[in-house]
Amino acid sequence: MTADTSARYREFKMPDVGEGLTEAEILKWYVQPGDTVVDGQVVCEVETAKAAVELPIPYDGVVHALRFEEGTTVDVGASIITVDVAPGTPSEAPAAAAPATEPEAEAAEPKGRQPVLVGYGVSEASTKRRPRRGAAAVPEQGAATAAIQAEMNGVPAPAALSRPLAKPPVRKLAKDLGVDLATITPTGPDGIITREDVHAATAPAPSPQAAPVAEPVPAPVAAAPAVAGRETRIPVKGVRKATAAAMVGSAFTAPHVTEFVTVDVTRTMRLVEELKSDKDMAGVRVNPLLLVAKALLVAIKRHPDVNATWDEAAQEIVLKHYVNLGIAAATPRGLLVPNIKDAHDKTLPQLAESLGELVSTAREGRTTPAAMQGGTVTITNVGVFGVDTGTPILNPGESAILAVGAIKLQPWVHKGKVKPRQVTTLALSFDHRLVDGELGSKVLADIAAILEQPKRLITWG
Repeated sequence: MTADTSARYREFKMPDVGEGLTEAEILKWYVQPGDTVVDGQVVCEVETAKAAVELPIPYDGVVHALRFEEGTTVDVGASIITVDVAPGTPSEAPAAAAPATEPEAEAAEPKGRQPVLVGYGVSEASTKRRPRRGAAAVPEQGAATAAIQAEMNGVPAPAALSRPLAKPPVRKLAKDLGVDLATITPTGPDGIITREDVHAATAPAPSPQAAPVAEPVPAPVAAAPAVAGRETRIPVKGVRKATAAAMVGSAFTAPHVTEFVTVDVTRTMRLVEELKSDKDMAGVRVNPLLLVAKALLVAIKRHPDVNATWDEAAQEIVLKHYVNLGIAAATPRGLLVPNIKDAHDKTLPQLAESLGELVSTAREGRTTPAAMQGGTVTITNVGVFGVDTGTPILNPGESAILAVGAIKLQPWVHKGKVKPRQVTTLALSFDHRLVDGELGSKVLADIAAILEQPKRLITWG
């Protein structure tokens, strides 16, 4: 490409949205080749493991090419769109723009970074490599692990393993083009196969490998119709992928303890009805979740040691002097856990307003990554599904999560007589490294006591 062409065509690369993510899926293009764009104009919407984000283009020009189709997962740093910033100037089109710039993106890809998923941290062992279908068996598992690690570090694999060296995007390209990496002579440093090597292998030229290269592609397709009517395979990506990784990491890292209590919330339900007609609560939504949230905040104030996190690297317990209250929300994109910042400082009307905004924003798909960062404790309201309770899994980095079950009219002994009362079951899961049985029990008992006698919001608050 000439210097004039390089100055004319600009490659816009997939940015890191500032939350430590390593890849994103292109959900929708808002422009097409030939469209005029201006600095700051949104050109596409991408979905990270945390949220859907619109990307603005940083310069004026005319769209020359879209490098990826909708639904494609793209690495951070890879070129996604080419813009002609000097339209009308005669020069050579950047036909080789994608293969020329994307290896640079691979080289610039940050090493040792840890993806930070939906409100969660991920252990250092997590990577963004995708599982390979039909991968050839290797003689020893240890040798395979060493070779893969060596490949990720950019150094040659052990000689005992004949697996071709190539980065994940290159392997995907080879798979999409039907090219067997074992048939390619690498030209990259340390024997690594590059994108140019893969493209060269697909060029029309007499080669004894040409026939067998095309064979692996139709093989899995032929087997698919056998179960096409009986099974459906759904790619795991975006929020679902992030949630799965976070839940597995949490379940096998933090020792969970879950305690339960069944409580008469008749007085709380009466207070909810009274607050709905209170002029100070006009314009905000009042529901039982609001008072449950307030009860949890009061319990944390009475037992501040429950609001903490475990720092494995420093071998320290970090006490939080603030409460960012997470609310689990079911959305079309999957489970999201945005949180209310500094919920402990909010009045009841302010808390109600924040709850309403949080839930509506999540359901509309407008939750930002920042809204899901920094949570300290979480509430999950499984009662809306008619469920009595559950054993919730902690969000990584948090010390406790409260599950609220369905509120039902049940026979209950009240003042020595069996009467129909509004009853619910609460479940509190906590990290037993941080919270012992006594502390966890006191927190749960306080929440229950407040919901049974909501006047304690005043006397204890």
